[in-house]
Amino acid sequence: MERGSGTVVEVGYAEGWDLATRTPWRPMSAEAARERDAAGLPYVAEHRIPGREAPLEVRLVSWQQHHVGLWIYDECGRRTHEVDYRLLEADRLLTRQTRIWAYAGPEVPEFDERASRTTVTLKPEGRARVSREPQGSKGGMSTTTAEITEDQRWLKRPDFGGWPVFSRKVHELTEPVNVCEAAGAHQGSDAEPADRWRAPRPGQPGPLDELFRPGTRMTTSYQPEMTVVEPVRSGTLNVPSGLLGIDCPLDGRGPRLTVAVPPGEYPLEEARISFGYDCMYDQRWVDRTETTAVRLCVSETPAASWEMAMAPEDDPRLLGEGEVYCFSTDGATGAFADAREWGALQQLFDRAMAGGDPDPDGADADPLSMFLVRTREPASGAELAAFAVSSDGGHPVWVGRSADGDVVGVVVLVDGMPALAAP
Repeated sequence: MERGSGTVVEVGYAEGWDLATRTPWRPMSAEAARERDAAGLPYVAEHRIPGREAPLEVRLVSWQQHHVGLWIYDECGRRTHEVDYRLLEADRLLTRQTRIWAYAGPEVPEFDERASRTTVTLKPEGRARVSREPQGSKGGMSTTTAEITEDQRWLKRPDFGGWPVFSRKVHELTEPVNVCEAAGAHQGSDAEPADRWRAPRPGQPGPLDELFRPGTRMTTSYQPEMTVVEPVRSGTLNVPSGLLGIDCPLDGRGPRLTVAVPPGEYPLEEARISFGYDCMYDQRWVDRTETTAVRLCVSETPAASWEMAMAPEDDPRLLGEGEVYCFSTDGATGAFADAREWGALQQLFDRAMAGGDPDPDGADADPLSMFLVRTREPASGAELAAFAVSSDGGHPVWVGRSADGDVVGVVVLVDGMPALAAP
């Protein structure tokens, strides 16, 4: 493209972007970037004004991951705007989230805790959540909702080379803005950066199989030495309808998450881990065992893969970095149950809790067990088994599948996922 009057903006391409040094990783020609665009492979486009040290903006395009990200930089090289677009339709991008930082002066570091910040998160149907932190992360936050027009939510997918300079208003660029390919590739490095910009990655299950494998050494930030012990069978659950429900039994709704299984009765297991700690009260070393996860065992076949359980309305393309879909609880409680009889089983659960007889059959005498309440619907034989989790909030459900795609188990973590200890 030829240079013209107004503000000249050069665009260069690269395979990636080093967030720490604000430089391209593996710079490439426009032709090579066009090929990656057509193949859906990730690449970045960097917009600069000649002579300006910091870029105006950098865009990460990753069609295979349904994602386009945008960072806008100020004169000091600090990021001031982040925009997260999601390709939910063939020719339209949803503006999923926008974050804005305002710095009080040039001496304030990037993302300083005192910097004012605003976050706008959109839903495809039009409702937005707006969070404002005028004093930064150390001050208060106000959250409101707003209706956003369709034109504000959606961006028509541009062809390669047809992207606008989104930051022109932020930088108050002189109109017209003339975008041209850089005479040479912008300077960059071929060395893999430690802080390379990537498309958001949803939360992963972690080493779930190892939680049920005795002898496995694991670690957390607060317990560096932990060892998995033999899992414990905690009764069975009858699912005659073939549809397993997982949710909190306290809210009167549900189940939000369901998993299809062959009709039948399945063992319930609890993964356990042991560790020692220094007891400050009597100054001695104490060995302790805790439950880390509960599992409904559908088959003895090992899981070849684990996937996140999702409701029909959940769209994995909308998940941010580390985000997962889950069931939520305000009472630190979850349950496995026959989904078809959830309502009746939940009412029986309420009666058992109100009557102070959560386990009338005495099926669970294990003091370490996280299973609290069991109910059975007499006519169908469908059952519910409620269990405790460590906290309120959201808890993901992971579904294990065999190499043939059959469900072999369903797992809920009681607390966070420990990491495997170094060999």
